[in-house]
Amino acid sequence: IYYINFLEMEGRNVLFKVGCEGGTYIRKLCHDIGEVLGCGAHMQELRRTRAGPFVENEGLVTLHDVAYWFDRWRETGDDSILRKFIQPMEKALTLLPKIYVKDSAVDALCHGASLTAPGVASLETDIKAGSIVAVLTLKGEAVALAEAQASTEEILDMAHGVVARVKRVLMPRGTYPKGWKSGEL
Repeated sequence: IYYINFLEMEGRNVLFKVGCEGGTYIRKLCHDIGEVLGCGAHMQELRRTRAGPFVENEGLVTLHDVAYWFDRWRETGDDSILRKFIQPMEKALTLLPKIYVKDSAVDALCHGASLTAPGVASLETDIKAGSIVAVLTLKGEAVALAEAQASTEEILDMAHGVVARVKRVLMPRGTYPKGWKSGEL
């Protein structure tokens, strides 16, 4: 837990804001606070205001809104409203360290091949071996999620060898031309 901020109190109801890591049990936190205070407590309502790079007051909408505007799109064919709140997949990857790959490596990665040193165009400085990284094209398009097999420093020193193993392919095959023959890039 990074912080707990008291916001308001009405009778026995308390509203507070918590900044925490994913996997924190807020219901248990409420119970534990009640135990420490000696008055008991339970959670009445939970509202996420942030999840990763997504923040509630920065254009997020409810599923009800999505369903409503999707129905309007189907009726009218006007996709302009959908474009206002549908965000590119790459936004979900903003908190991950990134490896940018050459165009010639993209299609092989889309087929699940591991990324090897010759396919790397550039990378960020915070990559650690074993961490999950976003693999992107030079245009910033999401290709895959992968597990780094080496740190940034080690990757920069590599002339060949596996840099990252693909865990989840995000880009359809054939989006980029085939630039490989066999084996790994």
